[in-house]
Amino acid sequence: MSTLIKPQELDTSIRDLAKQASDKIVECIQCATCSGSCPSGRRTALRTRVVVRQALLGVRDVLSSDDIWLCVTCYNCSERCPRGIEIVDVIIALRNEAVRRGFMRSKHKDVAKLFIAYGHSVPIDDARRQLRRKLGLTEVPPTTHMYPEALAEVKEILAEIGFVDLVSRQ
Repeated sequence: MSTLIKPQELDTSIRDLAKQASDKIVECIQCATCSGSCPSGRRTALRTRVVVRQALLGVRDVLSSDDIWLCVTCYNCSERCPRGIEIVDVIIALRNEAVRRGFMRSKHKDVAKLFIAYGHSVPIDDARRQLRRKLGLTEVPPTTHMYPEALAEVKEILAEIGFVDLVSRQ
């Protein structure tokens, strides 16, 4: 099986997006410091160096791969990069483009739907209310759960910026 990348597998807009997220990406020397410092890489198949290389080349499959979703945005890679490449910014830009192109992961979509419905990614059910009371907290946190007028504003903003449509298209 050949590992050569065919021209039809490349998309210059991905490369441009990566460069826009971190103009230093072209300075990447593939030293693998990013991969070596990645806590997700120790537990998953994420190889940050590979994501950076694919983004720099404009490999179309980087948008549909699980790898960009395995990053926990801890910034270890960016902080340790000897070239000062903002790797997390590149990964976030790739995620955003992946979503625009219809590659939102189902778990992320579930969280987005919760946010659209409740203005909060964690719904407050009876078990959480009981736990909060036991801890001496109010039944609901001081978020949109406590302020319904804020929820209306959040919903309006999400609709206005196109987030609701984006999630519903997935």
